[in-house]
Amino acid sequence: MTLLEFARGPALQWSLIILVVGVVWRLLGTLLFTGRKDPSKPRQSAGVADGMTAIATRSLPAEAFEKRIRFQHVTGYAWHIALFITVLFFGPHILFFESILGFSWPHLPNAIVLIAGAVALALLLALLIRRAAHPVQKLNSNADDYISIVVTSQPLVTGLLAFAHLGGRYETLLAIHLLSVEALFIWFPFGKLMHTALTFPSRYQAGTHFARKGVKA
Repeated sequence: MTLLEFARGPALQWSLIILVVGVVWRLLGTLLFTGRKDPSKPRQSAGVADGMTAIATRSLPAEAFEKRIRFQHVTGYAWHIALFITVLFFGPHILFFESILGFSWPHLPNAIVLIAGAVALALLLALLIRRAAHPVQKLNSNADDYISIVVTSQPLVTGLLAFAHLGGRYETLLAIHLLSVEALFIWFPFGKLMHTALTFPSRYQAGTHFARKGVKA
């Protein structure tokens, strides 16, 4: 079995199993965990509207903190958009998704995806430098933060190298790229990258919790 066959076969299968099981386990833990029952009398009823409102309002920074976190906020959103384009609109990626989902969608020109991938990598590097240099962020960061950044950056680096055929045979570069993606799959449910799946459920839960207490989320 070659390295590419391993990456396309057992490594991909097991990493997807770990990803799906891990994400479902974390989501169920978040959605089903209610903690200690609140004995206080609700000040108002809490429903779906409160949860959805919290999802919308918490997607933007509070006005009082907007200036302080503008760099992280703008850079973070731009990075997510660039990554979204790179992952979902590159032709070979769409073929991969089609093999799993059974349907496909139009792809963007390779040049646009290449630019998006380079921008995503540059923005991730900027966020890493900011985290390491900013006195508050540096104190609030731990190994999980840095591991998550490294694990996220590797598919971008290896993907760009494979696309440009730089650093070795294309089959080897492709295998390394796939293995880096699979490492991301395995890490995803257990690190801070899981915020991607937990953001909306946690904001919804917070909205209904605060609404019960009569507080605007």
